[in-house]
Amino acid sequence: MSDYLTVTQLNKYLGLKFSKDPYLERVYLKGQVSNFRKRPNHQYFSLKDEGAAISATMWASQYRKLGFDLENDMQVNVVGRVQIYEKTGQYSIVIEEVIPDGVGALALQFEQLKKKLLEAGYFDQQHKQPIPRFVSHIGVVTSRSGAVIHDIQTTVARRFPGVSITLYPTKVQGTGAAKEVAENIRRANADSKLDVLIVARGGGSIEDLWAFNEELVVQAIFESRLPVISSIGHETDTTLSDLVSDDRAATPTAAAEHATPVTKADVLARLSELRARAYRASNRQLEYYQERLKKLQGSSFFRQPERLYDAYLQRLDQLQSQLLHGMRQQYLAQKNRLLQVQQGLNQRLLQQQVKAYQERLNQDKRLLQSQVAQQYDAAVARFEKAKETLLSLDTSRIVSRGYAVVSDETHIVSSVKEVQVGQSLTVQMQDGQIDVEVKDVRKD
Repeated sequence: MSDYLTVTQLNKYLGLKFSKDPYLERVYLKGQVSNFRKRPNHQYFSLKDEGAAISATMWASQYRKLGFDLENDMQVNVVGRVQIYEKTGQYSIVIEEVIPDGVGALALQFEQLKKKLLEAGYFDQQHKQPIPRFVSHIGVVTSRSGAVIHDIQTTVARRFPGVSITLYPTKVQGTGAAKEVAENIRRANADSKLDVLIVARGGGSIEDLWAFNEELVVQAIFESRLPVISSIGHETDTTLSDLVSDDRAATPTAAAEHATPVTKADVLARLSELRARAYRASNRQLEYYQERLKKLQGSSFFRQPERLYDAYLQRLDQLQSQLLHGMRQQYLAQKNRLLQVQQGLNQRLLQQQVKAYQERLNQDKRLLQSQVAQQYDAAVARFEKAKETLLSLDTSRIVSRGYAVVSDETHIVSSVKEVQVGQSLTVQMQDGQIDVEVKDVRKD
């Protein structure tokens, strides 16, 4: 029987074999993700092809480095090591690296984040802010070196001299670039002098432009109170920052043009045009009033000015007569109204006095009724008390309860001290009386 192994011994032996097999220490595997459900920490799923499947495990620290989420049916190339779980005898691959098959990891991450932000409404037109027509101060988030800031400064100076530009020097690629871009966007928003903000970078690969696809940069642009014009990469490059910005320009020069939609030359030409129109309009008005003045000077009113107010004097007399008549009528009407009000007021005062006396009479009546009732109740109470007192002295009530009243010829006997042997007494009972003779007297 010693030739038989236990299950534990067998699984430990297989585990030792797995750990020492050089072909299983680093395995390059291609397959399709299956049974994936994202968990808070470690990820457990399967890799399969047309003929077989294998359990897969990816520790949380490795999964966080991916930069994208695994999805069911995704074709992937993985690197890992094969191990056996001795307790159940099942083997699996512990994945260390994952590369999407047929598409780059950054491209996949881009599409996943774009879908997430699109569903959250970050790219909706309703959140876009209009670019002001006239600006006095422009903020620029870009690298200090390079042609980007030079192109923007040159274009703004050409289109509208006098517009100020504040540069927020920013790292635009590599580690930490996204954080720096987001921080500078927020710094620019804290400056109350700025009217618009340009976020710009020259061309490059998807890796070079990746900082502008990071979620924290998109969030900073989305929350910006300043209108944001993006100019990232070449015209064919599209970043998530371009999609969330309020306006997108193909080049830094175009971004500067969008930030200054009206040039100084346009303003001067417009002012010149308005000045000419105002001059022509003023001349037309002046000619019109000069013509009217000539007509008025030649009219009969200027030759005989008294005719201007003759009619007005007659009208004034009529209005004075009407005013006096109207004032007299109004005075009489007001006088009659006052008399009516006084009569009504006197009548109302009399009614109020009568009502007050009636109220006082009712109050005295209620008070008298209350006092009479109290005196009556007191008299009844005294009567009942006296009645009870008299009834308590009634001997017939005492006898009716089974007691007897002893008396001699003159009074009721209440003590043995009042009785002598041989004395005749009367005992009053409930239904009659008994005559008795005392034979003996005993004191208690």
